[in-house]
Amino acid sequence: MEEKQKNFDENEVMLHSLKDDILVTNLDGTILKVTDTTSSIYDIEPDDLLGRSVYDLEREGVFTPIITPLVLKTKEKQTIVQSTHNGKKLLVTGVPVCNQDGELWRVVSYSHDITELMKMKSYFFEMQDEMDRVKNELKRLRNQNFNNDGIITKDREMERCLMVASQVAEVDVNVLLLGESGVGKTQLAKYIHNQSPRKNKPFIEVNCGAIPHSLFEAEFFGYEGGSFSGASSNGKMGLVELAEGGTLFLDEIGELPLEHQVKVLKFIQEKSFYRVGGTKVRKVDFRLISATNQPLEALVDEKKFRKDLYYRLNVIPITIPPLRERSVDIMLLIKHFLDLFSRKHNRERELDEAVMQQLLNNEWKGNVRELMNLIERIVVTSPSPIISIHDLPESYVKERNEHVPANQGHQPLKKTLKQVEKRVLIEAKQNYKTTTEVAKHLGISQPSVVRKFKEYGIK
Repeated sequence: MEEKQKNFDENEVMLHSLKDDILVTNLDGTILKVTDTTSSIYDIEPDDLLGRSVYDLEREGVFTPIITPLVLKTKEKQTIVQSTHNGKKLLVTGVPVCNQDGELWRVVSYSHDITELMKMKSYFFEMQDEMDRVKNELKRLRNQNFNNDGIITKDREMERCLMVASQVAEVDVNVLLLGESGVGKTQLAKYIHNQSPRKNKPFIEVNCGAIPHSLFEAEFFGYEGGSFSGASSNGKMGLVELAEGGTLFLDEIGELPLEHQVKVLKFIQEKSFYRVGGTKVRKVDFRLISATNQPLEALVDEKKFRKDLYYRLNVIPITIPPLRERSVDIMLLIKHFLDLFSRKHNRERELDEAVMQQLLNNEWKGNVRELMNLIERIVVTSPSPIISIHDLPESYVKERNEHVPANQGHQPLKKTLKQVEKRVLIEAKQNYKTTTEVAKHLGISQPSVVRKFKEYGIK
């Protein structure tokens, strides 16, 4: 009897000498033994646990899930992550113990406090998301084509647009940019971003018309791993998350299908979303700018664009004039792009006067984008330093001929250039009140303006 008591005492001493949380239950889940460490982990005295059922303790919220039924079911060692009522996370391992007949007799479980490790894991995933955002942003920046940070203009109406853009840039109000394709809506959106307090944060452009309808949500909001067939097992961060702290630019918003408009509206209103296949609400802080060349009001009347989304976007509308109405800017842009692409492609090029005349009289239906593309094209393809009329694409020469009087082609070049100069001066006089303003915007002196007005009989 004394020997048995001695063995029992030794077992108890060895059990309590262990620093881990060890808990022994019978097949009914009744706690038979616990170590002293248990009290510090669960904030419950060991004596208050002895004789209690782990099933009852789970229902009371002391810890969950319990490992005993898993071990009883599989009769094998099991490991789970357990949450306690005091907010701790435990890595619990349950081991089946058999009697001398080989029958399951007890379940012994031991645990380790991994609360800090779980916090580190959560922090790691947050940092991984942030690194993904930064890498994707850098990738987008590397893949961007030519980007001019400034907007070149001396046109009065365009300057009004810039003035309004500067004013609204200071506050996080939704801006809707309107205008024909190629007028520079993206450039003005970047201008607003660069003038705003968010200028050091990302500028993320989403072309609503370029993303396939079936992939829009996955690209826009991102997705969790394995959420649909073909999805990356690691998931993917959406474009909206890349805009954290910066500006989200929704280009071609008029092309957005109705089925996606309601989701975008909800996202704009709440600035929160779920990734495709996800259950975690994600928040994002951004400033919204939208753009379209579509008549949104007409689309609203035709039930092709949601009225509530239209009013949400159209807080501050800015309409950018087409290039054909900014004749004073055409020559400035020609010179700018000519210099830019000459340096970019390491080809010194100049335009002869006949080419300049053709370009000044073009309608530029594609606006600034069309002009930029043409200048780059003729800089690259012209065989000599002086770009002649023969280097222009035939369509531009034909288009010019449709707008030149029949006898003008037989006039001396000097006379033709004077006619162009007179037209530019007349248009400048119509746009500006004083000769000082005309001189400033044409890039010449005020006395030169007065002299030329007198020479051409401009009152």
